[in-house]
Amino acid sequence: MNNPIRPLSQFAFLTLLLLGVALGHQAFGIGDWPNYRGPSDFGRADEAKLPVRWSEEKNVTWKIPIEGKAWSTPVIAGESIYLTNAPEDGSSLSVICVDKKTGTLRYDKRLHTVALPQYCHPFNSYASPSPVVEKGRLYVSFGSPYNACLEADTGKVVWARTDLVCNHFRGPGSSPFLYKNLLILHFDGSDQQYVMAFNKETGKTVWRTDRTVDYDDIDPETGQIQRQGDWRKAFSTPILVQADGRDILVSLGSKAIYGYDPNDGTELWRVDFTGSHSGACRPVFANGLIYAPIGSGVELWAIQPDGHVVWKHKRAAVPRRSSILVLGDLIYMVDDNGVAACLDARQGKPIWKKRLGGNYSASLIHADGRLYFLDQEGKTTVVKAGRDYEVLSKNQLDEGFMASPAVSGNALFLRTRTHLYRIEK
Repeated sequence: MNNPIRPLSQFAFLTLLLLGVALGHQAFGIGDWPNYRGPSDFGRADEAKLPVRWSEEKNVTWKIPIEGKAWSTPVIAGESIYLTNAPEDGSSLSVICVDKKTGTLRYDKRLHTVALPQYCHPFNSYASPSPVVEKGRLYVSFGSPYNACLEADTGKVVWARTDLVCNHFRGPGSSPFLYKNLLILHFDGSDQQYVMAFNKETGKTVWRTDRTVDYDDIDPETGQIQRQGDWRKAFSTPILVQADGRDILVSLGSKAIYGYDPNDGTELWRVDFTGSHSGACRPVFANGLIYAPIGSGVELWAIQPDGHVVWKHKRAAVPRRSSILVLGDLIYMVDDNGVAACLDARQGKPIWKKRLGGNYSASLIHADGRLYFLDQEGKTTVVKAGRDYEVLSKNQLDEGFMASPAVSGNALFLRTRTHLYRIEK
């Protein structure tokens, strides 16, 4: 483990313990859902009075078709919803804007044509990274082929980058992240693995930092990469934490989790993990700890912001794709095969574990004391948050969920494989 940051002072650690939240740098309006995990970065809409029950016939304010194959989560600013999109063959990349109140299409704009799309695994899509929005600006990423800043109201391109090199191998997955005047992106492919920051006003490169972990996948005789590059591929999105008065970009790659200085990309620490790879879940920061499902759903780690590992949970129900949720001293998660669990956030000890059924990719959210679990078959299981497991409802829509849910006010916005819904009482 490479760890040049000094350990946290007791005062700083207690301060983080009391805060237990991410320290953001963008100002969001009330009702905005600026990235795929919301204004908290961690899937929490605590005050929202979302419906508990719905169906195709009940509590649906509107429903509109979305053509193409895209797993990105809708983001919301003001009265507009924004989605990225692509056809199944990845030949074109586009952005959609929908009126939040009525479901009316405001624009559907093709941004880029791809002559020779990279290979994308059938489970993934060419528009899996979710956009991020702030006042007047929308930032979209489709991996290395196209990254851009748009005028949110019109979809007009402010700047675009098409010069980046990365073989995403199984398709893109990491979503863009805003920090001060920077747009930060992960590029963890089979050929190159790095983190890059753009000037969000101009699109020019501010810094680039290559991953430093040893992937341990080079054949000593031939010098060729083994395992087809899978041990280098990752899909996660970074988060921001603060320790001892400094900002730290926490970045989950394949085979390691890193702490970077977000201002210049300096690697501050790195924690390696062996026997696992392909990180896809987004870490969560709460109780002064970074909680990260490591690699291929093998372990959940709790890490101090200086890179010190506090505990490891090695039992079942650790997800590979659906990001976890932390409320106070409880952790909630669901693995890919539909096993949900609640853990003690201080020590990682299990409190309950239940089989929900179905398969899961979407990240869960919390609202008004309830947890929302969305599966790939279109079912949402609503569970009461707490140490006792209690199912409040099961709600079915026609198509399944790959995108995570979004919230605005007391409305739930759900993107299925084929449609976008506004769900509310």
